[in-house]
Amino acid sequence: MRGTARGKQPTLAQLRAFAAVAEHLHFRDAAAAIGMSQPALSGAVSALEDALGVQLLERTTRKVLLSSAGERLAVRAKAVLDAVGHLVEEAEAVRAPFTGVLRLGVIPTVAPYLLPTVLWLIHERYPDLDLQVHEEQTASLLEGLSGGRLDLLLLAVPLGVPGVTELPLFDEDFVLVAPRDHWLAGRSDIPREALRELDLLLLDEGHCLRDQALDICREAGRTDGAAVTTTAAGLSTLVQLVAGGLGVTLLPRTALRVETSRNDHLATGYFADPAPSRRVALAMRTGAARQEEFTAFADALREAMRPLPVWPAE
Repeated sequence: MRGTARGKQPTLAQLRAFAAVAEHLHFRDAAAAIGMSQPALSGAVSALEDALGVQLLERTTRKVLLSSAGERLAVRAKAVLDAVGHLVEEAEAVRAPFTGVLRLGVIPTVAPYLLPTVLWLIHERYPDLDLQVHEEQTASLLEGLSGGRLDLLLLAVPLGVPGVTELPLFDEDFVLVAPRDHWLAGRSDIPREALRELDLLLLDEGHCLRDQALDICREAGRTDGAAVTTTAAGLSTLVQLVAGGLGVTLLPRTALRVETSRNDHLATGYFADPAPSRRVALAMRTGAARQEEFTAFADALREAMRPLPVWPAE
């Protein structure tokens, strides 16, 4: 048995040569299989035996046999070479745009209304992209983005967070949703000042849509004396509370059809220009490795969303 050459590590070329000999049990056939000269192949196997400190082959004048150690290590060598092959394939996939996994975080006030467009776009244009969707509130999404748990976010902006780049998609108006017999139902010229004294129903704390609605109310001159007393965890619940006569609420235009079409006790009202609005964008880590890909995705998504009741962000 050869002495162990301490500190030496097998090379891939040595493992490839040994695996070929183990498969063919013939130096000439093994050399031809991997495109190596027979002397080079023999030298590579000998060098591997030196590096490992074990005899892998029994050489006779007529044939090549694997030693007991060679039989065991041939399995390991093949596993290593297979793993390297998978590594190379994965690197090729990563280099190709719109392949592999995309972990997309979406806020609850966007997900039900925009995901159909997102899913359609990926199905039609990026079929090799493995989309994984995570619906969470804004704070959780930003934490996931900064920690690497998420790759891209779809949410309302501005965020004003260092290290996060926003890719604006569109702006959309807010619409007043009220009971069918409400005095503002059906109007198209509602002044913002009307929000000052209305029984306004909002989402629970933590939803950015709640904060946006409160900002609109403050701009309209709403005071603490007109506090919000009823909240809900989701827009669907808010709309049902409105239908039950508990008050009115604000919905983004993209949510209107989904949330109001199932209840004929509801009516909508539109604000006079300039109507209160929100901006929706994609957000990524500044300097992300896939920055060009995400920017191209934002451009495609912006175009795909043109049929929605929104206007492209400038």
